[in-house]
Amino acid sequence: MADIPTRASLLLRLRDPRDVAAWTQFVDLYAPLVYGYARKQGLQDADAADLSQEVLRVVARAVGRLEYDPQRGAFRGWLFTIVRRRLANWRRARRSQPEGCADANNNELLEQQPAPDRTQASWEVEWQQRVFSWACEQVRPEVSEKTWQAFWRTFMDGQPGRQAAADLGLSVAAVYLARRRVLGRLKELVDLVQEP
Repeated sequence: MADIPTRASLLLRLRDPRDVAAWTQFVDLYAPLVYGYARKQGLQDADAADLSQEVLRVVARAVGRLEYDPQRGAFRGWLFTIVRRRLANWRRARRSQPEGCADANNNELLEQQPAPDRTQASWEVEWQQRVFSWACEQVRPEVSEKTWQAFWRTFMDGQPGRQAAADLGLSVAAVYLARRRVLGRLKELVDLVQEP
């Protein structure tokens, strides 16, 4: 558990561009968040990947000067500002490019799509989902497959404990013990990466 730093310590470690573990954890946590947000804003796969890389480059250049103060705001708020600015720049560049020769039907279909959500609340929801996914990626290899399945089936899929126990060849008590154990470990990891 000691190898997963708190958010403030991770930001300090990022100042060293040779700290591969810190940068790996940062990219694992934040790149999918930025990419997912860009996709929800209507960017195609390649454009979202490019935007994500650009945001990571901006962070890499700025992190050495970043004076993190949780009283002034969360780190992910600063990151969200960078994402919004880069997205606005991307859209501005797209508007200045000549339009393709798409037919009228395609344009009509595109115009009927709902406007993308660009709110801070959406960003926060995506952050929470990403942290949970990251924690699951960390915990799953730490437990047996039956323990993981007992957790997943009862907590995520809503399967009754009795049914999960029968399917997995466990007692009902063992299913709920496994669920509690996995949930506890997930909570530990989520708490470690959340900002105060």
